[in-house]
This record gives sequence, structure tokens and C-alpha cells, in this order.
Amino acid sequence: MRFLSLENMADDGYKELRSALAKSYETDGIALIDKAYLFAKQAHEGQKRLTGNDYISHPVATAFILFQMEMDISSLVAAILHDTVEDTKVTIEEVKSVFGKEVAELVDGVTKLGRIPLSTKEEEQAENVRKMLLAMSRDIRVIIIKLADRLHNMRTIEVMPPQKRRDKSLETLEIYAPIAHRLGIRAIKEELEDIAIQYLDPIGYKSINDLLLEQTKSQTEFLDYIKKIITERVKATVPDAKIVGRIKSVHGIYRKMFMQNRNFDEIYDIYAVRIIVEHEADCYNCLGIIHDMFRPIQGRFKDYISNPKPNLYQSLHTTVFGKGGIPFEVQIRTVEMHQTAEFGIAAHWKYKSGVVGKDKFNKAIAWVGEFLESQKDADDVVDIVRTIKSDLGPEEVFVFTPKGDIISLPLGATIIDFAYAIHSEVGNRMVGAKVDGRITPIDEKVNNGEIIEIMTTRQQGKGPSRDWLKIVTTGEARNKIRSWFKKEKREENIAMGKQEVEKEFRRNFIRLPDDELNQFLMRIAERQHCASIDDLFAAIGYGGISLSRLMPRIKDEYAKLIKTPVPAEFPVEQKIKKRKSSDAVIVEGIDNCRTKLSNCCNPLPGDDIIGFITRGHGVSVHKRDCKNVPRSILTSSEPERWVNVIWNEDAKEDFKATLLITCLDRVGMLADVFSHLAGNHVMIYDVNTHRTKDGRTSFMVTIPVNGLEHMKSVITKLEKINGVLSVERVTT
Repeated sequence: MRFLSLENMADDGYKELRSALAKSYETDGIALIDKAYLFAKQAHEGQKRLTGNDYISHPVATAFILFQMEMDISSLVAAILHDTVEDTKVTIEEVKSVFGKEVAELVDGVTKLGRIPLSTKEEEQAENVRKMLLAMSRDIRVIIIKLADRLHNMRTIEVMPPQKRRDKSLETLEIYAPIAHRLGIRAIKEELEDIAIQYLDPIGYKSINDLLLEQTKSQTEFLDYIKKIITERVKATVPDAKIVGRIKSVHGIYRKMFMQNRNFDEIYDIYAVRIIVEHEADCYNCLGIIHDMFRPIQGRFKDYISNPKPNLYQSLHTTVFGKGGIPFEVQIRTVEMHQTAEFGIAAHWKYKSGVVGKDKFNKAIAWVGEFLESQKDADDVVDIVRTIKSDLGPEEVFVFTPKGDIISLPLGATIIDFAYAIHSEVGNRMVGAKVDGRITPIDEKVNNGEIIEIMTTRQQGKGPSRDWLKIVTTGEARNKIRSWFKKEKREENIAMGKQEVEKEFRRNFIRLPDDELNQFLMRIAERQHCASIDDLFAAIGYGGISLSRLMPRIKDEYAKLIKTPVPAEFPVEQKIKKRKSSDAVIVEGIDNCRTKLSNCCNPLPGDDIIGFITRGHGVSVHKRDCKNVPRSILTSSEPERWVNVIWNEDAKEDFKATLLITCLDRVGMLADVFSHLAGNHVMIYDVNTHRTKDGRTSFMVTIPVNGLEHMKSVITKLEKINGVLSVERVTT
């Protein structure tokens, strides 16, 4: 590859980066970054972003974000090269030969798996995340580069089509922001969340932003007054203290208002004052001054200095009442703690000396290895994404073992989750628990500050209960329970999996002769990387494969199977000559025949249909795969009563379709569904709700549609609502 010159650089942001580099990096390092810029600029020549800018502006901007985080030279070089392998003809071997093994491994870790064919978008996303986590376990800089890449993409997301904006925003909120949180990179986490929520819920975002704008003047006056009086008192004791004010992020307020159902006035930490000092002892001195100046709110003090968060975050938090009874939070930390609070793991990576505080650093990233270990027995690749969503969320509780060790768990975790967080053997042998000295049910949710003792048994063969899978909230606990059943209860798993498959097949009217059924199941097993049908049943039995997630594809394959080839005795639909009819369905050979859509399968225009001549009620129209349509019509008891029918394209009418919507149980979920249907001009005939034991809610909604395609369009749009897990057509 020929190299371009730094002379006459385009306005792609590199001039600004180059100028900043000169103040912080050594000459040899800057020369390597220059080389990477010219290499990438040549590779991306002619490529444009949706913004209209040259493509090279994106990797340069990514590198600039890493520069602001004080990352090392190799990270900046890899950031500039990170899209060359994916989007140009450059190979990873070329990158390795020009820039060395270290940079090549970073670039390879960031590169997505877009060229690997996968079944669904969700599986592709999960494989990308798995690869990143594997690369992270070898070098944490991979995910830091990826977060910087995602941040710049989110900053320019407004040029994307609306649906892609929503998809990228949801992925950012559910995967990248939680990872940034776990790595302690607050600056990136909060910006990612705020941009994402702006496109996922523009109305909610605007309402909060408007509330903040309404109070801009009063906010400024309040924070200025608080900072002034705190500065006067604190500097008398700690002269080098720095006092700054901050307002909570929009997403932080959104979570509390819309997810915890709280009013704006009930959020105590909208305003905060940070006191930054040089020494840890001064943190506690300042805390005493604050509590002397203001009345603290009971239960709102947290000491993260003595008990750091898993992401290395350290600070003292206290909430007090200020002027006019307005509550505000005070955060007190050292300069080093502040750097860690803003940039997390990245603050511990210095380009000259490598990682500072190696023991702390290794402890902070240990979760990556633990996470991958917990996933090694998972048959369902999508579990990785689900586990990130459940385990790495921003809301955490901190509880203690009897020895005083701190265990961090996501909000809502149970004692069972706690047991498995200690060790898989502790969870597998658990028979009871004590919380603060009293015996407590193991399905109880844990709370901050509790001391939990797990009671175990030495009895051989004792293990977890399958019911625990419905109770636990963390992916780590769920995977460890599944792993135990996978190893210890194979025959039981096969029986349970077979029973579950038979039940689902009956529910969906999937009926095949034994030899065809075995071939059908074997094809499904092979796609799930199972060597036999028993392996498939076993994986379903212990929960490694989700049958509910597979069913849509199984139903599609079954529909294709029963249509082609069609058994000889099954009447093949001939081209029917259109006759006069005002009904939605035309019957072969009969003018103006009375027809009725059967209630057993509720056919819609677009469905493959057949008619049955009833006694005195015209022709009853069924889907061809309806349970009441015999597979072998010619050998049925009354073959003469089955007739060919087609949909009347000239008829204009609506049909009733019933949808089963399964979603998270949260405040406003039903309102979101109704609002979405109303926004798409879809009426609601009937609705029934049901709350399940696993904390989910299902809605049975009957709506008017003009055909199968219309119904599929409605389903696709409903599936995009935040919190909706699945939408299925109900035919019985």
C-alpha cells in the first residue's frame, strides 16, 4: 500500500488531534499514530459516512475520545485502524506486518463478525458481544476502543434512518452502556444513555429536558449558593479542596421517573455538589463539615471509600436538605478517585508505565473471566446478551458474607443469586439461609448492607431445584443451575425436553408420522449443534435451549414441509375461476355461496385456506394447517364435503386477529402498547391481561387487520416496544 503525506490534510479532525498529541505523547508514539492515520486514510479513500464526511473522520474522532481518556499509543493506533479490516480490503495480516502483533490483536478484537452468516439479528449481536468479551479477557483495551467507537457513532446517529436509530439506541442502552458502567467509565456511560433514550422515548426525554430547562435559572442560583457556602467552610479546614456542582443526567432521572414510578420532586439527587481533595482522610473531615452545615436525610449515606464498587468507584455519598428544604447530594472523593469515577478502568492505563495499581485493576476486570466461565455451558448464544442486560445494569446492591467480603448483585437479586455469586458449589448445596442472623426464605430479595449466611448440606446427590430457574435474576446463577442439571440429570432432562416439545407441537398443531417427525427433529437438532435428538431434548430440558424462541422457525419449516411436497391424496388447489361474490372468500364452482371464517383457526387473507360444506350454514373456511383439517382428506370420513376456496381480492373488509403479547411487568407497559396501536390507527376489540409467576405480563389483544401482511406489520412494530419480549398470533 502506498502511503499518503501529512501535507494538505483534509478537514477530517486529524489536525486537531495531532495538535493535542504533541502536548502529551512522545515523538516516536506520535510518528506511529501519523503512520496509522495515513494507512487508514488510504484504505478508506472514496468512502463516505452518512453525514457526508470522509469516512476517515470517524476513526480519527474515535482516537480523539481515547486521547481525552489518556489511553496509550497502541490504543489510539488501533482506534484509527479499527474499521480497515471490516470495511476495506485490508487484512488483519497486513495490519500485523505494518503495526505489530499488539495493535493487530486490538483491531481484531474490535472487528465485528458481519461476514459470518447467522440465523437472526439477535444471534449476530450475541456473537459480536461474545467475541468482544473473549478479546477483553486478553486485553481490556478492546472494549474501551469499542466504547469510544460506539460513542462517536451515537453522536452522529441523527443521520440514520428512524428504525436503525432505534435499533442502535436499544443495543447501546442494553449492552454498551452496562459494560461502560461495569468498567466505571461514567463519562461515556451517561452520554451513551442520554443519546439512546432521546431516540427510544423522545417524548419522555423531552418532558424531562423541559423540566430541567424550566429550572435552569433556579438551578444555577441554587448550586452557586450551595457551592459558595460550602467553599467558605471547607477551605478553612482543607485549603486545597475543589468544589464543583453537577446536575443528574437525563437518563438517570428517566430511570427513576418512568421505571421506578417517581415524581420529579421525589428525586433527591438531581442536584449534587462534588468536593475533590488530595487525601483520603480529608474526605471524612469534609463529611463532618457537611453534616454540621446541613441536616442529612436518614438512610442516604453511602461509604464507597471503605467499600468500593466492583468497578473501582470510590466516594462518600450523603444527601442533605439545603436552602428552602431542597435536597441535594454531596459526593466527596480524592483527585485519584475522581479520575477513576470519570474514566474507570481507563484511568488506570497510562501510556508510559502500563497499568497503575495492578491488583485493583485485575480485580476490577475479573468479572470478564467469570462471565465467560459462566457462559461456557450455555447452548443458546443469545443468553450472553440477556445476561449482560440482567447482570451489568446500573442499579446494584451490596451485601456481605459472614467473613465481611462484599458481594455486588443487580437490584432485585435473590438469596439464591447471592449463593451462586459466592461459588457454584455453595449454590448447588444450599438448603437454607440466614439474613442478619434470622432464617429467611431463599427466594427473598437481598438488600443493601445485609449479612447473609448460606446453609449447605454435605449430602451426596443434593442439588438445586428446577423451580430456582424461575426465581433467580442473574444470568450467572441461571447458567450454573443449568450446568448442574446438564451434568447430573441427563435422563430426566431428555424426558422433560421431550415432554415440552410434544406439548408445544400439540399446541401448534404440528403432526407428522413417526419417521417424518424424527427427520424433522433431527434437522432442528443439527441446526442447534446437537449430535442427536436426545441431545436436543436434553438441552431443552435443562434450559440450555429456549424452545419458545425456536418455535417461530419450527412452525415456518413445518408449514413448508406440509405444502411441498403435498401428499398425493391431499387435493391440490387448482386455479379457481372467480365468480360473483360479495363475501371475502370465493368457493370453487358456486356463485354467491355463503361462507364463514372458522373460529378454530381464524384465517386471514394471505393464509392458505380450504372450505368445508356445513349442514345449513354454508361453507366454513379453515387454514389448511388447521387442527380440524385432516391431513389425508381423501381417506377422511367425508371427503366430498371439502372444497377449494380462494380469497376474494375485490372484497374490502377487516378481519379479527388475536395477538398474545408477552412483556416485562412494569408500570406503563399496557399504556405503551395501547398508545402504539392507537398511533398506528389500530382499534382494540378486546383485551385480557395475565401476570405470570416469573414476573412477566401477557396481553391477549384482539384487533382488526385487513390481511396476513397487515397483521405481520403490526406484530413487527409491537416487537420494537421497549420491554416487549414476544408477539404471537393466536389461532385458537
